[in-house]
Amino acid sequence: MGIEESKIEGRNAVLEAFRAGKTIDRLFVLDGCQDGPVRTIVREAKKQDTLLQFVSRERLDQLSETGKHQGVIAVAAAYSYAEISDMLKAARDKGEQPFLFILDGIEDPHNLGAIIRTANQAGAHGVIIPKRRAVGLTPVVARTSAGAVNYTPVAKVTNLAATIDELKKEGLWFVCADMGGELMYRLDLRGPIGLVIGNEGEGVSRLVREKCDFTASIPMKGDIDSLNASVAAGVLAYEIVRQRLG
Repeated sequence: MGIEESKIEGRNAVLEAFRAGKTIDRLFVLDGCQDGPVRTIVREAKKQDTLLQFVSRERLDQLSETGKHQGVIAVAAAYSYAEISDMLKAARDKGEQPFLFILDGIEDPHNLGAIIRTANQAGAHGVIIPKRRAVGLTPVVARTSAGAVNYTPVAKVTNLAATIDELKKEGLWFVCADMGGELMYRLDLRGPIGLVIGNEGEGVSRLVREKCDFTASIPMKGDIDSLNASVAAGVLAYEIVRQRLG
């Protein structure tokens, strides 16, 4: 799959994209616009559970690359999203315990791309991201992943906490990165596992953290109190790899 331009502008183009089954991450609509074609586009967006934002004309003009948005701009994913069931099947097919990354609000596309790359190298079966307050599979993410997005499936879900509950029914348990957690070397990180990484500023949200079975801290000796999200994901992922190989 190639990395394509991610913005679609104009009513006909946006409606055709939805009807053709293209993966749309986000739809921007002119606030107050209620005519028939726009209502049809909004209905398609809701049907596909696309993130919908009503914005000012100034905002649309700022986002537009053609100057001909006609009150609607869709941001399409550079790559298609996967289903979590496909990730679990991939683990079964390989005879491996499931190993998933769950990312709580990663907003920096370079961080997301780097984490997908790490997930691929660590042998994870997939990456799960939320629909809101997080970056999707943009061209920058795809480039930063150095091709890993072609091989490591990424699923997008409405509610991370509910997704964790569903995965617990499949036998997974969850560990999240948190400075106040148990030193990662003291935890048993084997078995079917989900590694939860929080966003760049606030870490893992309270609701998601409460769903986790353990919190793991990374030993740090420096003068600042945290690691970049993608670096933290790599450190914890490879402690999981080490224990799984042991």
